[in-house]
Amino acid sequence: MSENAYLAEGARTAIRPFTPADAEEFTTRAKESHGMHHPWLFPPDDVPAYAAYAGRLTEDATKAGFLVDDRNGTVAGSGPIAGFININNIVGGAFRCGALGYGAFAHAAGRGLMSEGLDLVMRHAFGPLGLHRLEANIQPANAGSIALVRRAGFRLEGFSPDFLFIDGAWRDHERWAITAEMVRQDPPRGADTMAPGSGPA
Repeated sequence: MSENAYLAEGARTAIRPFTPADAEEFTTRAKESHGMHHPWLFPPDDVPAYAAYAGRLTEDATKAGFLVDDRNGTVAGSGPIAGFININNIVGGAFRCGALGYGAFAHAAGRGLMSEGLDLVMRHAFGPLGLHRLEANIQPANAGSIALVRRAGFRLEGFSPDFLFIDGAWRDHERWAITAEMVRQDPPRGADTMAPGSGPA
């Protein structure tokens, strides 16, 4: 992966769009992380499913997908994929909002990489993508996901019963959100934000 493909870089991570070349690594990481992800999320774990998933994220204007690369101890642009953060249901106009979906892979869990990756995605969303608000709808028992958005400065705004159909049932969710005004736009300490161009490919 070329370093120039990065949309933004931090001290330990960088974010970039999904590509077809990532299929093998992504699906391998998803299989390795099944026990950690279940029952909260189900990322694609075979190549055809990945192709469909990545295609939606790169071709649908209401979505933007980002891979979070772990840059620790690697040559720039060659780090393993630590996780993924997607912005779904993007609406413009007076709303300018999107809904987050994300997951860490097992080898990267607990190392703070997703916190830095989420910070980079938020800056990209509130900068080049022109959004004003991001939401994260999270099942109440998913403590790890709630901790991630809380650290990022999201506020708890409400509770939605039977909100999403996941793993065979309608699940309750907490609604967390953050707006551009709640995020400092200067780069985080040790981070070097790159020119992002026109948004995800």
